[in-house]
Amino acid sequence: MAGNVDLSQFLRRCRDRVDPESVGLPERGAYRRVPGLRREEVAQLAGVSTDYYTRLEQGRNITPSDSVLDAVAEALRLDDAERAHLHDLVKARPGRRARRTAPSVQRARPGLLRFLESFHDHAAFILGRRGDILATNHLCRVLMADFDAMPYRERNLTRWIVLSPEARELYADWERLAAEMTAILRLDAGTAELVGELTMKSEHFSRWWDDHKVLTRTHGQKRFNHPLVGKLTIDYQALTPPGEDDQTLFLYMPAADRASQEAWRLLADWSTPAPDHPQADSTDHTASASDDRSSL
Repeated sequence: MAGNVDLSQFLRRCRDRVDPESVGLPERGAYRRVPGLRREEVAQLAGVSTDYYTRLEQGRNITPSDSVLDAVAEALRLDDAERAHLHDLVKARPGRRARRTAPSVQRARPGLLRFLESFHDHAAFILGRRGDILATNHLCRVLMADFDAMPYRERNLTRWIVLSPEARELYADWERLAAEMTAILRLDAGTAELVGELTMKSEHFSRWWDDHKVLTRTHGQKRFNHPLVGKLTIDYQALTPPGEDDQTLFLYMPAADRASQEAWRLLADWSTPAPDHPQADSTDHTASASDDRSSL
């Protein structure tokens, strides 16, 4: 009987990357011919039998408690995002409680759209499930791309970063950023079609997806090589609007260095926003019933 392949691969990847010395085990020896921990070592650290952990890693149809999963997460040195992903992988199996069903249509509410357009010194955009772009303000469209003008299925941040030649030129650390976006995508439900497309079209994505890394981002920096103003660094913050758990507002502002501040002023002054620019909140914004929230 086929097991939970995603769970199996995830646990193996996590086990392989744990440094034995970090948990008080010898790094090398006659018995240690592979990197990372052995199954029996993970089981011992988690306080479960080797047979039980082996069946869990094989994706067999067992029902571990939350406390057992937390113990395994601790043994494997998982961070908060990886720990949550482990719980979700187990709950996604038949017989376990599935995630709530998402609505079939997702839009940014009118009040959020007005709030978005009120930012004149920040580039701002709203991400929905799977990382779909729901709305952008004018400075975001100048800084990154006019997502509102794209066909709906292309208004996805991960898809654009991985596949767009413009994104590859825009981001100074494109490969690192694209790999991070791939890791963030693992936290979303309802991404099978998107993952299939990116796997077919990008060898980079296929390799990153097979790494089974998981990541969340709520703040940080990005470096740009912008075609209009040259090099600049931005700081970003991610906020969850009240009452919109499956939407995230991102705000971009220039870093504190003088070059980024000057480049940002030039970018903000480049042109005046069109008064009636259409928003991405249109009736063609449909989403799969199994989609879930994207973080970045």
